[in-house]
Amino acid sequence: MKKPFVLCTLLLTTIFGWSQVGGKSVFQFLNLVTSPRQSALGGKVITLYDSDVNQALFNPATINPEMDNHLAVNYGSLFGEVTYGTAAYAYTYDRHVQTFHVGVNYVNYGNFEGYDEFGQATTSFTGSEMALSLGYSYNVPFTNFHIGGNAKFISSTLESYSSFGAAADIGMLYIDDDNDINYALSVRNIGTQITTYAGTRENLPLEVLLGISQELDNVPIRWHLTFENMQQWKVAFSNPNRSVGNLDGGSTQEKVGFFNNALRHMIFGVELFPRKSINLRIGYNFRRGEELRVVEQRNFSGISAGFGLKMGRLKFNYSYSRYTLAANTSLFGLTINLQDDY
Repeated sequence: MKKPFVLCTLLLTTIFGWSQVGGKSVFQFLNLVTSPRQSALGGKVITLYDSDVNQALFNPATINPEMDNHLAVNYGSLFGEVTYGTAAYAYTYDRHVQTFHVGVNYVNYGNFEGYDEFGQATTSFTGSEMALSLGYSYNVPFTNFHIGGNAKFISSTLESYSSFGAAADIGMLYIDDDNDINYALSVRNIGTQITTYAGTRENLPLEVLLGISQELDNVPIRWHLTFENMQQWKVAFSNPNRSVGNLDGGSTQEKVGFFNNALRHMIFGVELFPRKSINLRIGYNFRRGEELRVVEQRNFSGISAGFGLKMGRLKFNYSYSRYTLAANTSLFGLTINLQDDY
């Protein structure tokens, strides 16, 4: 089944090969990581195939019966007063129909002081966004090939403006049992605004992700490699702070080479003791590390770490992600196994 997977990957990457990286689309919160486990592994991991019910929000093909009757809630404080949270639940109707999934994620941007065009204080205001998703996955009979989809309904309110939208995710997963390798493809946020903020229709943050992960033999480690933003090859840009001055008073911009641009598509993570009650995780997001790196100063941008602790029916997850010296995030998550026959 490797050959059909490769063909589908090439086809979908070609179809959706147009640019939508940060700042060029609406509802950007849809691409925030969905759980502490993902965040600790660098973010946007799409190859996890186990009872982690959070995973389906990034790749619906990973929905499986092991998630049955699992409920997960996650919460974190991003920057300033911005708070972010997600919730997910899966239910297996029967082994023939397989498993359904529901998820929600939201962002609250906090309170803002309002001013008019003359600088006079007006009323304060808030902003928030939310998305509800419904997902389902199908295991192609007699194969290790899985396909899945999410339907998402999006609501956004920013001051007195509001917008609604609808989107879909399409995911694929192939499991190589002999080598314990998972291959995955996820095309996210295919959709449109139903109503606009002020009459201007904007694109959604469509993204194509490719992933591969493997659990090593005789070593309790599973590594994860994700290639993000595959709908646009050139994601690097020149940093003005790295320009080189010329004798004539001008400057020469930083040149971002092929290898540097390629690295900015990569996210790498490692999970230690993936099948045990205690898991340790570490990850590195190359694009975040490069774009937030301070010239001539080491601040470890792009690094993330965390752990998971299982206690009976409960599993607690935590992650810490390094952005800059002044901006770091922590995410907390709790997963509950609600099955009666536990």
